[in-house]
Amino acid sequence: MKAIGAAGLAVVLVALVPLALNASGRFDLYYTLTLIALLSIASAGVWITFYIGRINIGQGAYALIGGYASAILVTTYGWNFWLTIPAAGFFCAVVAVLIGMPILRLRGVYFAMVTLVLTEVARLAALALPITNGARGMVNLPPPGPVTLFGLTIVPDFATLANPRPAFYRLSVVVMLLVFAALWRLVHSRIGRLFAALQQNEELASSTGVNIAWLRIIAYAVSSFLGGIAGAIFSAISQSIYPSSFTIQDSINFMLNCFLGGLGYVFGPIVGTFVLRFGWELLFQAGQYQLLIYASLLILLMLLLPNGLLSLLGMRRGKAAH
Repeated sequence: MKAIGAAGLAVVLVALVPLALNASGRFDLYYTLTLIALLSIASAGVWITFYIGRINIGQGAYALIGGYASAILVTTYGWNFWLTIPAAGFFCAVVAVLIGMPILRLRGVYFAMVTLVLTEVARLAALALPITNGARGMVNLPPPGPVTLFGLTIVPDFATLANPRPAFYRLSVVVMLLVFAALWRLVHSRIGRLFAALQQNEELASSTGVNIAWLRIIAYAVSSFLGGIAGAIFSAISQSIYPSSFTIQDSINFMLNCFLGGLGYVFGPIVGTFVLRFGWELLFQAGQYQLLIYASLLILLMLLLPNGLLSLLGMRRGKAAH
């Protein structure tokens, strides 16, 4: 039943949503939904660090690194964009391992504060390094090229499309679905159970022979990998990447997405990202009071639903059982 539900959701997102947007003429929503998919991928990385009991406020750094890694590989070394997506993710994972080995020993607010400065460090590095073009950023990035298999074109050249927005939307949504399917599988695997044990009691997990240091690094590497691939796709969609493309505010928003959706639910980042993004745009009409209303609603939701919006499903099931 779960497989059927997942397949149905994929069909709705990949096929039916574009049909609805084309029929309604709301082509502007393509970019919004594409951005939600990418932000959900990056937020999923933050969620996995929460799953081992660490508060990660540095995901914007890895999204920025991933975006630059993809742009550099495409423009400087002539790589195919499609190969740069996993390459950017793996590069971010390597960086995360090097950074994570010392800082993952920290807990609570100490780890959170160290990760908070990572985004600013990445931004300053992008400003200083010649290969990133400094404040000018990297612009006019080529769109994704075609993907062929045995002479058949599976993915068309995005440059030949009259309107590439639906193609970018489908790309982002497909990657999002694959990421969350993999994340769900990871959480329900033996490693996922060990991750949960770390969150509950690291000392107890260590006493049973679990190598908690490597488990923390694995989780942080996975987290950063997801931030990297989200940044790589973002750079292709915007055809540019700047030091200010991902800021500390973005890192905070990635964390908020997880809180609002529900830290106890794999799909919490998707729900949280969707609500936060559309909530912000719906409040645009409030003008100067937009930020005040937005922040007030967030505080209220977290007070009323400390376990996130998806906890409403648990409440309904509990009532149905009674």
